[in-house]
Amino acid sequence: MEVNKGKGEPGLQNPAKQMDKPVHLHAVESMLPKAVKRRVHALKRLQVQCGNIEAKFYEEVHELERKYAALYRPFYDKRRDFITGTVEPTDAECEWNSDKDEEEELSEQIKKKIVIDPAKKEDATPMEDPKGIPDFWLTIFRNADMLTDMIQEHDEPILKHLKDIQVKFSEPGQPMSFTLEFHFEPNSYFNNAVLTKVYKMKSEPDSSEPFSFEGPEIVDCGGCVIDWHKGKDVTVKTIKKKQKHKGRGTVRTVTKQVSNPSFFNFFNPVKAPPDGGEMDEDSELAFDFEIGHFFRERIIPRAVLYFTGEAMEDDESFDEELEESDEEQDEEEDEDDDDDDDEEGDFDPRKEVPAQPAECKQQ
Repeated sequence: MEVNKGKGEPGLQNPAKQMDKPVHLHAVESMLPKAVKRRVHALKRLQVQCGNIEAKFYEEVHELERKYAALYRPFYDKRRDFITGTVEPTDAECEWNSDKDEEEELSEQIKKKIVIDPAKKEDATPMEDPKGIPDFWLTIFRNADMLTDMIQEHDEPILKHLKDIQVKFSEPGQPMSFTLEFHFEPNSYFNNAVLTKVYKMKSEPDSSEPFSFEGPEIVDCGGCVIDWHKGKDVTVKTIKKKQKHKGRGTVRTVTKQVSNPSFFNFFNPVKAPPDGGEMDEDSELAFDFEIGHFFRERIIPRAVLYFTGEAMEDDESFDEELEESDEEQDEEEDEDDDDDDDEEGDFDPRKEVPAQPAECKQQ
């Protein structure tokens, strides 16, 4: 759950206007008369109480999400059955009024997103009537820009066995969290039927910084142990290194396992800083939290639109709007700079030289 923080309203301006440089927030408070400062402290206490109520509000929102997750579940179960081919949709369920040009455009977009190795081109030829919707989730991983960099070539054969992704919310009375469940059909890579990723959340103001509260935030996450079949673990690779004995000069070959880039490292996340320490916004863990939100809020509820590419179209339009907004802001700043340059351009040093130094010189 993310809450957008808007721009704050202007505060007390008169004290700041008396200074040549911007006044620090606490400095404004220190400049107030004692009686006014006392009342401001009372307002801050009220603000903290409002923050505590806001935290309760988000706890109830979490309960509401849990309630509605149960209402979505039958539709998501039917989606899984259609994808896996367990159930064939009826003619009535397949009725959809779509524009032919739109379908062709989406088809071209998907072709651009999916790069097929020429050596595998024959295998990529679609079957006349395949079971369900082949490679449904793998196609989504390939399409979504945020996920495509996470998957390696050796991950793809495994992700072909992914049949569903679900989100489960914590039970009433339990600490706030949500769990992503990746359901796999039986395969030759691991024994797990379900791989899980738990995201722990907090919805309460920090006692040391109560005014920084903006709603629930992910504070930690935990994965699961993957029971790999022998020789199938794609998260590690075996390397051989030659070592030379310093004294005897003999050479031996040492074999060891090192970490290997893979989507399945997602289930063995980096640990959060201890004791609620600060986390770098560009860290691997921060990205992990972002991915968790992305699965929960975008991929799971809008899966078919990421499969067809329509959701990506919306995401790109949103990014373009942000870029246009940034460009407009830059143009406005450039215009302001030009105005300042024009004003400075009218300055004539011969006319504007202060008279005082000349008078001093004459004296």
